[in-house]
Amino acid sequence: MKKKVLACLLAAAMVVSAAGCGKKEADNTIRVAIWDNNQLAGLEETANEWGKENGYQVEFDVLGWDSYWTMLEAGVSGGEMPDVFWMHSNNALKYESSGILLPLNDYIDEAGVDMSNYFDGITELYTLDGVHYGMPKDHDTIAVVYNKAIFDKYDVDYPNDSWTWEDFADAAQEITDKGKADGVFGTYCNVGNNQDTWYNIVYSYGGEIINDEKTASGYDNEKTIEAMKFVADKILPACPTPDAMASTGGDTMFLSGLVGMICQGSWCVNNFYNTDNSSDYAWAKLPYTDRNGNGKCEKEERCSIYNGLGWSIYSKTDKKDAAWSLISAFSSKEGQEKQSELGVTMAAYKGMSEPFAKAYSGMDISPFVDIEDEGTLVFRPYSKSTGTWESDVSDTLVEAWNNPDKMEEVLKKCAADMNATISEE
Repeated sequence: MKKKVLACLLAAAMVVSAAGCGKKEADNTIRVAIWDNNQLAGLEETANEWGKENGYQVEFDVLGWDSYWTMLEAGVSGGEMPDVFWMHSNNALKYESSGILLPLNDYIDEAGVDMSNYFDGITELYTLDGVHYGMPKDHDTIAVVYNKAIFDKYDVDYPNDSWTWEDFADAAQEITDKGKADGVFGTYCNVGNNQDTWYNIVYSYGGEIINDEKTASGYDNEKTIEAMKFVADKILPACPTPDAMASTGGDTMFLSGLVGMICQGSWCVNNFYNTDNSSDYAWAKLPYTDRNGNGKCEKEERCSIYNGLGWSIYSKTDKKDAAWSLISAFSSKEGQEKQSELGVTMAAYKGMSEPFAKAYSGMDISPFVDIEDEGTLVFRPYSKSTGTWESDVSDTLVEAWNNPDKMEEVLKKCAADMNATISEE
C-alpha cells in the first residue's frame, strides 16, 4: 500500500499541523500522528467530539509516508513521539517487539471489548504472542475505476461483473490500440501496484506471495509464476511504458485522461469523487480467473487483497488512559459506523461496510463492499521484514517490467532474495 498512499496524497507529500511533532504540549493535549490527509477531516470530527466530552484537545500531525516512519524510528531511539499513531502491516511486527507500543490487553479486558467483532486478519496483525498492540482502525478492498468517456470514445464495453482478467486485458489492449494516436492507454500496472493490482491477480490464479506460516516466499510458486506471466504477456502491453510509469503515478495518469481504467483501493475514493469530471468515473468489481474453466465465477476465483491500519499508543506517554479512551472511541462500534458514514475509510468492525457504500452521493462504490460476500478477501501478505523484502521485490521486478520475457527468471530471484531476508527475522 506504501506507493498507493503516496499516490493518493499527490502533491501533499507532507502536511504538518501547527502543533509540530517536537512541540511541548499542554497536559490536556493528545497528539495523534497519521499519514493520510484525505482522512483528516473525518477523524477530527470524531476526535473533537471525544475531546469535548473528556476535557482534552486532540491535535493531528499529518506526515508523508517516509517522514512518518522516520519519526517512529527516531522515537525508538528516544526521540519525540506522539501519544497515538497508526500502525501498518509493513512494520507492525517489528514495532510490536520493539517496546515502543503500549500493550492493550488490560484496557481491552477492563472495557470488555470483544475483539472477534473485528476482521480477523487485522486483529491478528496487531497481536503478538497473545498481546494486543493496536486497536483495529479500518479495512480496505480493491475495485476497478474506469473512465466512461474514454470507453465511449473508443467504443469499448464497460467493465461488468462477468469479466475475467482476460476480459480486462483484452479491453485494455483495445483502448491502447484505438487510443494510440491520442496517447491514451487501456490500463496502468507498475511494479509498486502490488496490493491494488497484481497481488489480486496472483491470488485469483491460486498463487501466493508468502506462505501461510510466513516462513517462505511464494514468488517461485507455479501458480504465482503463471499469474505474473499473464501480467507480463497481457497487462503490461496495454500500459504506458515502464519509464513513463516510473515517473508518473497511475492516479495522475487516470485523472489526466491518459488511462482508461485502473485498479484502486477504497482508501482513495475521495481522489476520484472530488474532481470536476467525477461523473465520468464509475467502479466495477475486480475481475476473476476462471481456474476450473466452467465459465462462471467461484468465490475463490475473485480475490481482493485487504489490509487494515491499527491505532497504537506510545508506551512512554504520560497520558495512557486518555490515549486509550481516544482510540477506543475510534474503534468502538459507534466510532466505526461514523467513520464509514463519513466516507473516511471502510470500518474494521464487521458489518459496517454498507454505510461506506452510501457515503458518496452520486457515485456507486458498492463494488468495494459487494466483493466481501461475492469474492474472497485475502489479507495483505506480510512478515516481520515486509518493508525490506517488499521494497527489494519492487526493485528486482523492474527488470521483468522492462523485459517481460524474463518474468519467471526474475520471480525466482525474488523468491531467493526474499527467503534470505525472512530467514534473518
